[in-house]
Amino acid sequence: MRHKRGRRGLPVSAEINMTSLVDVAFTLLVIFIITAPVLQGGVEVQLPRAASAPITSDDRVIITVLRDGTIVVGEIPVTSLDDFERVFPEYVRSKNATGAYLKGDANVNYGRVLQVLGLMKRMDIVDVGLVADPEVERMEE
Repeated sequence: MRHKRGRRGLPVSAEINMTSLVDVAFTLLVIFIITAPVLQGGVEVQLPRAASAPITSDDRVIITVLRDGTIVVGEIPVTSLDDFERVFPEYVRSKNATGAYLKGDANVNYGRVLQVLGLMKRMDIVDVGLVADPEVERMEE
């Protein structure tokens, strides 16, 4: 014998389950927090502080000079200036870039940064931006 449920069965609920919605929102927030630093591009270095504006152009490549003097072209580590002269023009052509950003670690030898900058200028990349962390604004008393 079968019983028909009809209108006496389980009640229908039209409420949205907020717990699932909040879980999804927090998961997306955590993913964004983790991936946001990666989206900046380049290699992580301790930049010097100076009055600066954020990087806005996508048509430039990022060149990084690490504390030990290693040069990183995009994501490619280069140990000598000769290798840099060989790798850099190919990388610029592959990215179809019109300029470059030069990031130097705060503790790198200043002469090394100037050597890299000079080579970039010699290779006809005259639009070079130096990257720095923005200064913390001082509060006036």
